[in-house]
Amino acid sequence: MRIGDEAPAFSLKGVDGKVHSLEELKGEKGTAVIFSCNHCPYVKAYEDRMIELAKEYQPKGIAFVLINANDPVKYPDDSFENMQKRAQEKGYPFPYLWDETQEVAKAYGAERTPEVFLFDGELKLRYHGTIDDNWEDPAKVTKRYLKDALEALLAGREPEVKETQPVGCTIKWK
Repeated sequence: MRIGDEAPAFSLKGVDGKVHSLEELKGEKGTAVIFSCNHCPYVKAYEDRMIELAKEYQPKGIAFVLINANDPVKYPDDSFENMQKRAQEKGYPFPYLWDETQEVAKAYGAERTPEVFLFDGELKLRYHGTIDDNWEDPAKVTKRYLKDALEALLAGREPEVKETQPVGCTIKWK
């Protein structure tokens, strides 16, 4: 996907057992679609930061959605049942969806976990990449790419940094 592209629509099963569509989940001011999983050490390192950002920005009209597209045969930790357990253990404040066919990840061009696609209120891509510049140590973060892009969206302007290299595990393709 390129900056300005429209978000590919999807309907995916969530850990709550219901099917959710992008149209139903999108936020009034924006939507952060984050490709994620359970086993990846990068996701685990960023998980609390993703939760904090969601808690801060969802009340401001930005929706957060996590999607797991990993092959659960090769990576049993990423099975739907384990997704349900992880979401409950961490108290996810956002939908956690299962891309069982991997078609949504392919439509977005996602390659890593976590990988962020931030869309505006019209579902146009405004930021793509990583959450910040230090996956290992939140105390040493100097650039908060996603937070800066969220602030820009809320202020009605383009993010200064529109794209960064996603840092994380590769999506485990079938």
